[in-house]
Amino acid sequence: MRTAERWCKVLARTLLWLTMALPTLAAAQPGWAEQVDAWVKPPWAERLRARLALLEAGFDGELGVHVRSLETGARYGWRDGESWYLASLVKVPVAIELMARVEAGEMELEDRLTLLSSDYVDGAGSTNWAVPGSTLTLRQLLESMLVVSDNTASDMLMRHLGLDAVNARVRRHTPTGGLGPITTLVDVRRHAYANLHPGAFQLSGMDFIEVRKRHGDAARVAWLRQRLGLAPQELLTSSIDEAFRRYYATDLNSGRLDAFADMLEALARGRALGPHATAELLAVMSRASSGDRRLKAGLGRDIRLAHKTGTQHRLACDGGIATQGQGEEARRMVIVACVRGELDVARNERMLAAVGRAVWEAGAFEGGS
Repeated sequence: MRTAERWCKVLARTLLWLTMALPTLAAAQPGWAEQVDAWVKPPWAERLRARLALLEAGFDGELGVHVRSLETGARYGWRDGESWYLASLVKVPVAIELMARVEAGEMELEDRLTLLSSDYVDGAGSTNWAVPGSTLTLRQLLESMLVVSDNTASDMLMRHLGLDAVNARVRRHTPTGGLGPITTLVDVRRHAYANLHPGAFQLSGMDFIEVRKRHGDAARVAWLRQRLGLAPQELLTSSIDEAFRRYYATDLNSGRLDAFADMLEALARGRALGPHATAELLAVMSRASSGDRRLKAGLGRDIRLAHKTGTQHRLACDGGIATQGQGEEARRMVIVACVRGELDVARNERMLAAVGRAVWEAGAFEGGS
């Protein structure tokens, strides 16, 4: 009996020590904090949870958020352990792979790639206006991919680097099963539209540019039927909504938001790249113009955000490294947020801006209370 009482007292003292020591250990040992931060509830977590609950309650869809302090290791997640289609967030590991190869001396940012007719993909950016045979530097492609989310530039870089190398880079900086395989952006379209009919795998990037010119789902399905010579009954589904729903259910270009945050943390801490390459890549991500109405719009005016956005059918994302202050006094937060279910892009962007505002108002950058 006395032995049992003694062990109970030892256990009680151990638990008390852990309760008092964990915040200090987390701040002093960021790597170890990653293992124990599930036990450390940041003081701003409950305020953020309440704000996110209100946001999702007034939204015709779902919200996913992961917020992590790089100073203390404390974090909070809302649906961050679920699988999310990441859209153009996958361009971040492409950029990391490119900069790693440049850093290793295997290539230079002034090296040039030739634009092939097979490289074209629908979406933003100036690369689609260049004629086949044009040459563009790796620097031009990198900046176009990250600043305006140019899909053609992205696919050119993936062709040059190799998807195996990009996916190996992902596995190096994320937990097993955290992120699914990355594909080219044109293959995103092929896999999604293949849920209407497998013949979509025969379509080129130029075909999907033509699809995008059609306004409304019915017009796009009609164009696909005409292009592939299909009768209505040959379609597996007549709904683009359903085609994308089935695509999102796969693991392609998808993953957990906390896992994607691991990759951003590796970049921020200098584990993914050396100091010069890290600074250069974050500088490009800080110039991203595709997300001015998303997280950045809701964060405080003194917050600098190096980030990447993603947009797809009924889905929008934004994720990056937010910094307040300078030098040793700086506070850095990894923020990754996605919304899904709502068709209106403007509505999705307003929700992401509201997430940024919720993080700011919850006091995440204040560190303490």
